[in-house]
This record gives sequence, C-alpha cells and structure tokens, in this order.
Amino acid sequence: MIQKRIAQWAAMAVAVPLAAAGARRLSHTLEARRGPSGVSRLLTKGADMLRPQKAKRRRFF
Repeated sequence: MIQKRIAQWAAMAVAVPLAAAGARRLSHTLEARRGPSGVSRLLTKGADMLRPQKAKRRRFF
C-alpha cells in the first residue's frame, strides 16, 4: 500500500514539472511562429499554475 503511494508521488514529482515545461515551450514556439494568441496565453497560464517561474525554493539547512 505504501509502495503504491511512493510510486504515485515519484511519478507526480517528475510528471508535473515536465508537463509545465512542455506547455511553456509549446507556448513560446507558438508565439514565435504565429504571434500571441489565446491558445499560447492559455498554455502559459497553465504552466504558471503548475509551476510558477518565480517560485521561491525553500532551504532546509
């Protein structure tokens, strides 16, 4: 039971940042080719929701 939770946590720890980076890269690519649009703004907002660029990293030591 706990191994399943650890596997889910590990998958989410990798999947969420990758999804945010992919959405951000796709947004930048679309804006470079076609200019700003609703889709590119939506992708950027989604990436910011998942992982903000200016997120403060906490130090534990």
